[in-house]
Amino acid sequence: MKDIPVEEYKIDGKPVEQYWTELTAKHLVGKKIVKVEYFPEEMMEDVMWYKRPITIHLEDGTILLPQMDDEGNDGGAIGTNIKELETIPVIS
Repeated sequence: MKDIPVEEYKIDGKPVEQYWTELTAKHLVGKKIVKVEYFPEEMMEDVMWYKRPITIHLEDGTILLPQMDDEGNDGGAIGTNIKELETIPVIS
């Protein structure tokens, strides 16, 4: 069986990258960050994670929670172009 290049996959008739970019932008562009804190330790234990990522809270109640992978196997770091930070790390 021949592998299909990712560019050829479609969701609702759109290329995968376009679909996810548009959907994500719809929910994030223009939103205001109102709070930043590390994932609470007690919640980390509940989801059986070993690392606590930073959480980003938006004005409408949306929370951005970096994960290690799509399956949510652990918390993840955030790479950035902010010189002072370079990477927003996870903590244990």
